[in-house]
Amino acid sequence: MQYLVIIEKGESSWGAHVPDLPGCIAVAETRQEVTALIKDAIAFHLEGLREHGEPVPLPASESECIEIDAA
Repeated sequence: MQYLVIIEKGESSWGAHVPDLPGCIAVAETRQEVTALIKDAIAFHLEGLREHGEPVPLPASESECIEIDAA
């Protein structure tokens, strides 16, 4: 399965979250670190859902880059 991950650069750190898995987040000092952490967070999140007998949401989010004219 592939989940959409939103990665954002903040003032002093990088953050990541998964729209299809509410509460699944990661924060780190670098983009590389946050990417590794969110991958682990997804696995941990899914494991927790399974252990508690909760349904695992299928990936449903999509992304697209929209180009606009700079004025």
